[in-house]
Amino acid sequence: MRPQSNSVITKDPDILGGTPVFRGTRVPFQALLDYLEGGQTLHEFLEDFPSVTREAAVHALEHARSLVVSQLK
Repeated sequence: MRPQSNSVITKDPDILGGTPVFRGTRVPFQALLDYLEGGQTLHEFLEDFPSVTREAAVHALEHARSLVVSQLK
């Protein structure tokens, strides 16, 4: 299986078993969603995962939103 990615999220079977992670890190995108779902802020997530930039996190959330919205049309 080949790695799949967009500009900030990558999915590679050799990195965390193919879990989608922020490019250049081993931080799963799901970790950001878990933080937000748990009531923590984006700032708190970025403090705990300094290898993820604010721009990457925002871009990933915007991409996820666009995927959800397109599924609802």
